[in-house]
Amino acid sequence: MNGFKVALLMTGLVILFMFLGGLLGGRQGMMFAFVVACAMNFVTYWYSEKIVLKMYRARQIGEQDHRQLFETVRRVSTNAQIPMPRVYIVPTAAPNAFATGRSPDNAAVAVTEGLLATLEPGELEGVIGHELAHIQNRDMLIGTIAATFAGAIGLIASVARWGAMFGGLSRSDDDNGGGFALLLTAIVAPLIALVLQMAISRQREFKADAEGARFTGKPEALAAALEKLHRAPVRLNLDKRPATAHLMIANPLSGRGLSALFSTHPKVEDRVRRLKEMATNKSYA
Repeated sequence: MNGFKVALLMTGLVILFMFLGGLLGGRQGMMFAFVVACAMNFVTYWYSEKIVLKMYRARQIGEQDHRQLFETVRRVSTNAQIPMPRVYIVPTAAPNAFATGRSPDNAAVAVTEGLLATLEPGELEGVIGHELAHIQNRDMLIGTIAATFAGAIGLIASVARWGAMFGGLSRSDDDNGGGFALLLTAIVAPLIALVLQMAISRQREFKADAEGARFTGKPEALAAALEKLHRAPVRLNLDKRPATAHLMIANPLSGRGLSALFSTHPKVEDRVRRLKEMATNKSYA
């Protein structure tokens, strides 16, 4: 199923770029946009984990660098019956974590310095279980491609705005509505990106919570970790990269006002409630 979603996202990216290229440059613009979109798909598929890890300046570690973290990842990956992923630490005080990579054989899990300083050992294990569930379910590739897709849509919206202001809107009335189409693209494209991230991310988070709790046998520890991350006063600064918000275990954005309606994550209260129900019913055993 995830393979179908990946193909759908890649195809959608090509179509969107070709549409914008056609509006801005006719047939030649459409062909150029097709080449750019195909190149983006190729780079994202083969180098997705490198893109995200470099974006956050993540540093790969070994057992000697952080024994507790390394051993936790090794233990939980054994329980999950997947190859042990590479382990990274992100240099930021904001507590969060994410997994990336195109397959379980080529995966990485990254946690922030703030997360290591905030969580107790059991809570850390719960977070690692959640991230390894994403790896087992092969969610990482579709999540990274969705991030690239959302970023590309943001670029499309920006180009469309400038095109409407300086090009499209100054054309004559016989331009078949090109200026109006550009303006419409500038307005609608960001909404498409938000809906896309919501559709991909929310249900994946519930599933990863449940399966991660089964790997560790500690649903209450994951619930406690989520509550701590939700209350954390420091957030990752995603002002310049909001397209990656859905990759994180906890919503790194403020979640206030209208942004809460379009959040890429389920409500923390709902996630905690489900995990505590698992603990009460012992449905993780």
